[in-house]
Amino acid sequence: MDVFSRTFLPAAAETGLAVQTVSRHMPIFRQCVGSGDATILVARCGRPDRPVAGEYLLLLTHRRMVVTQQTRVLHRLRLHLNTELRELSNVTWSPDPRSQSVDLAATAIDGVRERFVIHTQHPKQVWQLDTLLNHAFRTRLRTPKERVVATIGEAPATAGGPALRPVPAR
Repeated sequence: MDVFSRTFLPAAAETGLAVQTVSRHMPIFRQCVGSGDATILVARCGRPDRPVAGEYLLLLTHRRMVVTQQTRVLHRLRLHLNTELRELSNVTWSPDPRSQSVDLAATAIDGVRERFVIHTQHPKQVWQLDTLLNHAFRTRLRTPKERVVATIGEAPATAGGPALRPVPAR
């Protein structure tokens, strides 16, 4: 069993999703997420700007965010959003324990601002969601400069020592 399969079902059970719901969305998630990517969160969510558009299911892994939509009338599934976390900008979320929800917003790479409201069953889950989102977006993501390991053509930086230069071959 791969990493995605081992982590997906426990994450879905943690938020109280029915197995039937999860299994309906699983083929779409499988197409979007690699087998080695661990699931952080699976949750039902809504869009406050489009309340009659249907239900959404949000999947958050260490690398990707995938959102599927199920239409209200015909219950058809479609992919709404599939993006790497590093391609999202201006990611914000607001936990609200009084309404037992977390408002999550992010700007996708195409410039569209996506906003989702994740409702929880208990006020304690609001803070668990806040911790998961903090882990996914603040502690795991680094600035592009931090991701650079080496640049071709630059001399290595040494502490006061001479830089090694290539000697031409004869």
